[in-house]
Amino acid sequence: MRSKRKKKSRFRLLKAIGIFLLLGILLFTSLQLYVMFYPLNDIMESIEDLNNIEKPQAVLVLGAGIFASGAPSPVLRDRLDYAFEVYEYYDRKIAIIVSGDNSTVEYNETKAMYDYLLSKGVNADDIYKDYAGFDTYDSIYRTEYIFKVNSLIICTQRFHIYRALYIAKRLGFEAYGYAAENKSIYNMTYNHIRESLARVKAVLETDILKRAPKYFGDPIPVKPYD
Repeated sequence: MRSKRKKKSRFRLLKAIGIFLLLGILLFTSLQLYVMFYPLNDIMESIEDLNNIEKPQAVLVLGAGIFASGAPSPVLRDRLDYAFEVYEYYDRKIAIIVSGDNSTVEYNETKAMYDYLLSKGVNADDIYKDYAGFDTYDSIYRTEYIFKVNSLIICTQRFHIYRALYIAKRLGFEAYGYAAENKSIYNMTYNHIRESLARVKAVLETDILKRAPKYFGDPIPVKPYD
């Protein structure tokens, strides 16, 4: 009798665990689809697609790692190159906000982005630097708080654009994405896994916690362009 009771108890426990895991998988999958489909219509596939939208106030480039030499990583370099395309498309009459991690003296993503854009011929006065963009959420939040921008184009990779645009739109921006292609050199397995977890975090931050960024700061409004 005791043996049968133990077997039934074990079966109920395994059944409960199975149901819990299934519900968890369904919730996780639902959140992935929600974040990815939410901004789908506002992702630009080519530079010509910018013809279909009203000119925004700024281009936002999100940090993505630098080498010890201070040079941008391949992921970050591609984001900057796409931002430069947008800059050229608008006849160099649009602000570019570079937002990255400068949490230590030795590590400065923002300076690396600034220097790279200067090397491509961007006017220094057109580049606005955010040194406290520690993650995507903080960077986008601070774009409105610090730079007084509420319409923007985000330049990043396809694997990242869904989350970035989702956050921007949930924070009230008129936002579009110009997505660089995913490349094998990006270590896509790592990026896809990281993004799947970060999308859940994005929903928590924007829709539930509604958290403030780690740092605020004094406003530096971007200048208006014709």
